[in-house]
Amino acid sequence: METAERFRAAVEERDLAALEDLFTEDIRLYSPVKFRPFEGRPMVLGLFGVLLRVFEDLRYVGHFDGATETGRDGTAGPASVLPFRATVDGKEVHGIDMLHFDGAGRIKEFTVMVRPLSAVQTLGRAVLTGLQEDGLA
Repeated sequence: METAERFRAAVEERDLAALEDLFTEDIRLYSPVKFRPFEGRPMVLGLFGVLLRVFEDLRYVGHFDGATETGRDGTAGPASVLPFRATVDGKEVHGIDMLHFDGAGRIKEFTVMVRPLSAVQTLGRAVLTGLQEDGLA
């Protein structure tokens, strides 16, 4: 099973241990609600712990493969885009997860885009609360 499908399965099963195996040690996650990325496997896993609690009925609705430049160093490499739908505090969220892979097929960079604006704001508040509860913010 390719990395994107393993990632999708881990998220849908809420399996943080499986996610840990998919991330590089220096993974970088670009959030729709924070200017600076979350950096490093421990921080990104902590964020995912919060996200898996915050997102209600998260489901992936597609999968696209291709290549794109990373935000970190601008090098082009393999990538997958996974569109999703979820609910956060009663707001319907539409989004995409864009995964950038290293040479070994691990996720080295992760970009999340979410719409509409009201959902982004609701998500931001819920995630900040979760990060504070978990001692990560």
